[in-house]
Amino acid sequence: MKPFSAPYSVLTDRLRGRGESSKWIEYLITTTCAIGNMLFGYDQGVMGGFLTSAPFEKTFPSISSTGSSTLQGFTVAVYEIGCAVGALSVIFAGDRFGRRTTVIYGQMILIVGSILQFTSYSLAQLIVGRIVTGIGNGMAVAVLPTWNGECSRPTARGRAVMWQLNVNIFGIAVAYWVDYGVNQSSLTVNTDWSWRFPLSLQVVFSILTIIMAFFLPDSPRALVKQGRMGEARDVIDMLSLESDAETREDAINFSMSIIETSLLEEAESNSSWGDIFTQGRPRFFQRLCLATMSLAMMQLSGINLITYYAPTIFQNTLGMTREMSLLLSGINGIEYWLSTFIPIPLIDRLGRRPMFLFAAVGQCISMAVLAATIAYPNDKAAGYCAAVFLFVFNTVSGIGFQGNSFLLPVELTPLQTRGKSVSIATGIFWLCNFFVVMISPVLISKIQWGTYVLWTGTNLCFIPMIYFLIPETQNATLEDVSALFEQSETWLIGPGSKKRLAQIVANREAIEATGADGEKVFTGHVEKLTMES
Repeated sequence: MKPFSAPYSVLTDRLRGRGESSKWIEYLITTTCAIGNMLFGYDQGVMGGFLTSAPFEKTFPSISSTGSSTLQGFTVAVYEIGCAVGALSVIFAGDRFGRRTTVIYGQMILIVGSILQFTSYSLAQLIVGRIVTGIGNGMAVAVLPTWNGECSRPTARGRAVMWQLNVNIFGIAVAYWVDYGVNQSSLTVNTDWSWRFPLSLQVVFSILTIIMAFFLPDSPRALVKQGRMGEARDVIDMLSLESDAETREDAINFSMSIIETSLLEEAESNSSWGDIFTQGRPRFFQRLCLATMSLAMMQLSGINLITYYAPTIFQNTLGMTREMSLLLSGINGIEYWLSTFIPIPLIDRLGRRPMFLFAAVGQCISMAVLAATIAYPNDKAAGYCAAVFLFVFNTVSGIGFQGNSFLLPVELTPLQTRGKSVSIATGIFWLCNFFVVMISPVLISKIQWGTYVLWTGTNLCFIPMIYFLIPETQNATLEDVSALFEQSETWLIGPGSKKRLAQIVANREAIEATGADGEKVFTGHVEKLTMES
């Protein structure tokens, strides 16, 4: 039943077959995914702003500044447990429902969780609400980058996912400024609305995401995997930038043959669900590990220590007033968001690996400086320096880690296991998030500056991991990336991967351009395909 079984076509019918103007379908999918991801960022930033507010502490004294830091960390971090459950549920439901419908269901669950949160009068209800919200958000976040990436052109896929994650960081900035606004307003500052209103805004973003998803198509690759070939052809047709009908038909046939052959070859290996943990010719397990690693590295860099607890760090660690800590957190959120504009024009020019390495080095240096300066809490100059390097850390993370971490799982995993692999990777991502958010207030209270030494060490380890293990995926189709893994029977795939991938892309484009005698290219091999009359 529409709009769950299929989207309303009133919007896409007006845009298809119009050449370059058809890009707007792709742009609208990216926008929908971005708004959905905005909730991820918003919830990361919103809790830290009212943890130390008087009305919130009065309602929940057991997690106040004088209460248990462990219980406070659990209350904030339990959201990540819900997100992990939601992400892992996509393993079983994602391919069945498809990308678009999974997002819709996730947002509906998120609305229920948000209502539970902002109507809470007990800590138990708040915790349950955060778990339910997490389940819905985990479902959506596990699928949104895949939906966006699979509907994007190879030369624009990096930028599309970067835009999506840019709005995610914008959500963090919005949360900080909403918290600052309700703290400054005489109408809300000393009332429960100082924390209920920020939590209630999540419902607005979810409703907007659902409405937009009602009018947009699912991923053609997901539809092919479900056996819905006619619908997949229709989506490829509406995403095509060819205005000439005959040329567009040829392009559709080629795209369908690539996707179908990809799925067929992987299926012919007689793979089962458990084979995701084996290698085989497609190197399933290696690609699962890389998808998981790229997401886990973002969490274990220490970014969410700053994202979730920025106001607390400014107020309790650096000794600033509550008003100043909220203001600086808002400025920090805006600066963090602005930094994510930098990789958008660069990701498909420079590639993924250079930006990933840049961020790992920058984050390592920033955390080392933070450790050194926070070790002197009574030194005013050291406090200013620490505040500056909180900004520096966010900047380099926004440039090289944020978008890359979500883009690579989509690009590195094969179609046959992509839904399951990305779900597992995202589930582990949320568990790492839970670990970081749970232990951060405890670490800050117990070992103080030693907390930042820990994150210096993790970022230092990331540098060789990125260099040796993660390949380049720049300007290649998802099937080209599969060819790279099949031709590179080593875990140390990173060095030289850009050159090898460029040759695979060149081979495919050469044969695609000729199209003679029904020859098609797939995974670096030229194969004779039977063309139906």
